[in-house]
Amino acid sequence: MQIKTAEFLMSNTDLTKCPEANLNEYAFIGRSNVGKSSLINMLTNNAGLAKTSSTPGKTQHINHFMINKSWYLVDLPGYGYAKLPKTLRAKFKSMIEGYIFQRTNLVTLFVLIDSRHPAQKIDIEFISWLGNNSVPFSLIFTKCDKLGVNNLEKSLADYKLELLKYWENLPQIFVSSSVKGIGKDDILKYISELNKTVKPDLD
Repeated sequence: MQIKTAEFLMSNTDLTKCPEANLNEYAFIGRSNVGKSSLINMLTNNAGLAKTSSTPGKTQHINHFMINKSWYLVDLPGYGYAKLPKTLRAKFKSMIEGYIFQRTNLVTLFVLIDSRHPAQKIDIEFISWLGNNSVPFSLIFTKCDKLGVNNLEKSLADYKLELLKYWENLPQIFVSSSVKGIGKDDILKYISELNKTVKPDLD
């Protein structure tokens, strides 16, 4: 799939004001500085679409983008911002959970993991929460260009072993680099295939 148009639609904290759930939707989420905005910009061929920042908690809204006038890409607030006030963390948690449970057109949630680090407790807890609540999700390991081939393979193998402590089957896994464009074709192909088989429930 080629992304020919990527348009910012709206930014909300109120779920009732999100776009009508009439198109397939794919949301991206991850911890601070995981490279979420950079990945979105790489996938959409638009360096300025999602705002990038080194400041944790920059994304504080549910941001909707219209892709190829046929599906929605959503940039969600992250999780696990230890340095943010408790009230703001609670707000993010409520917003994320509300979005995940109420957006009936959400096809899958892409959870971003920094490939440079071993499995983090907060990531495992979030992934387990998704599984326990039957939320469809995939994993994208980011910043793979920061590791050599051998270190990347070891990092992924170690992470998979950690996940297999809790899961019988692993979710769909992608490896990406926003700098080198790695993973772009695989992720977009996956979305394209889902779009062919999944249709939003309009009832």
